[in-house]
Amino acid sequence: MYVGTTPEQLGNDLDYRYFYGLRRTDEGTLLLGKLDHLSNSDSLTINQPGLEEDNFTNFTEGQDFFEGRDIEHDLVFKNLEYEQFLWDNKNVYYYINDNGEFVISINKKINYDN
Repeated sequence: MYVGTTPEQLGNDLDYRYFYGLRRTDEGTLLLGKLDHLSNSDSLTINQPGLEEDNFTNFTEGQDFFEGRDIEHDLVFKNLEYEQFLWDNKNVYYYINDNGEFVISINKKINYDN
């Protein structure tokens, strides 16, 4: 995701350091993918294997996307791994608290239960 320099040279001031992708399984479970540009080991799949016409082809670094389902709640791009995704320079952790609320913690690591 970077050209002409190493992650160490980029520093921590990237406008789009973190990629967050959200998807829902057929059973209704929400899954979140997270990628850090400064990590040498992070990777995420954007399109799963399949027919080319089912791919999302407008992937651009820094461009958010929230239209992965149509008005009937059907997938718009069948191969697209994440129905919604966004970019941010904040290290955000999403979790469900003890009250069942969906919570965001910014720059404070949360230890998830298995």
